[in-house]
Amino acid sequence: MECFTRLEALIDTGSADAVEEARALLKHLAAGSRATFDAADEFLIELMTLAFLVEAGLEAFHNPARRLARLRLSRLKLLLP
Repeated sequence: MECFTRLEALIDTGSADAVEEARALLKHLAAGSRATFDAADEFLIELMTLAFLVEAGLEAFHNPARRLARLRLSRLKLLLP
């Protein structure tokens, strides 16, 4: 799915602009069930945390935050058909 490929690329950038783009992409995907909406929301929270860490220059936390964002994204992939 092209959408998930783009979301994974946004995790690599980890910027505030990435959060806005991810929010726009997820708006269409998370319209289904409550579980999907919650998973998308959790992914966005992790992406926002990553963006904060990148902008604050806390490099020691970048990789763990990216790993957690990817984990949330994989959960979202499982919930979508």
